[in-house]
Amino acid sequence: MDATLAQLYPVLDALPAPLRARLAGESQTMTVPAGTVLFDDRQPCLGFPFVLAGGIRVLKLAANGRELPLYRVLPGESCIITSSCLLGRSDYNARGVAETETALVFMPRALFDELLSQQAFRDFVFHLFTERIAELMQLVEAVAFRKLDQRLAHLLLGKGRQLHTTHQQLADELGSVREMVSRLLKGFADQGLVRLGREQIEILDPAGLRRIAE
Repeated sequence: MDATLAQLYPVLDALPAPLRARLAGESQTMTVPAGTVLFDDRQPCLGFPFVLAGGIRVLKLAANGRELPLYRVLPGESCIITSSCLLGRSDYNARGVAETETALVFMPRALFDELLSQQAFRDFVFHLFTERIAELMQLVEAVAFRKLDQRLAHLLLGKGRQLHTTHQQLADELGSVREMVSRLLKGFADQGLVRLGREQIEILDPAGLRRIAE
C-alpha cells in the first residue's frame, strides 16, 4: 500500500493484510489537472476516492447555472456524497471538481463494500458523515437565515488581508450571482472597509466587516 495513502488514512492500517493487498492491487492512482470534473449530477458512482494531494470542491448546480458550494475534500478526508451514493447504490446528486492539480487513489465499489465489513473502516465512514452533516447544517443556516452582505463579510474575513480573487469566484462560493456581489463590494469600498482592484481585494477595516458579519 502506498506510504502516503497509509499516512493520510491510518484507518487502512487496521485492515487485515489480504484487504490491504487488494487495496494496493485493485485501486487506481491518478493525478488530474485543476478544473477536472471528477463526478457529476446523475452519473453512476463507481468507487471511493482517497485524496493524496490537492482538493475536490463539491457543489450543487441549479437549473439556471448557479452553483452552491457544499464542502471541500482535502487530503486525509473523503466525500460523504460519494459514500452515500455507494451505500444507497444511487447516482450522484452533485458535482465534484478538482480545485488544483489533485492526486487521488480510487477504490472500486466492490472493494468498498468489503471494507465496510471491517469495524474500523465502517467507523471512519460514519464519523465522516457526522462531521460533514454538521458542516452542511451550518451552510443551510447561513443560506436560510443570514443576509448576503453578512455572508460576504464573513467570507472576506476568512481569506486574509489581501485577497486575489474575482467577484465571480466569490459569488460562486456564496451561491449567488456576480452582479449582487459586485454591488455589495462597492458598498463595502464606499464605507472604507475594503479597497477594490483588478482581481484583488484589500481588507482595510476588519473590525467593520466583523460587525457586518455578526
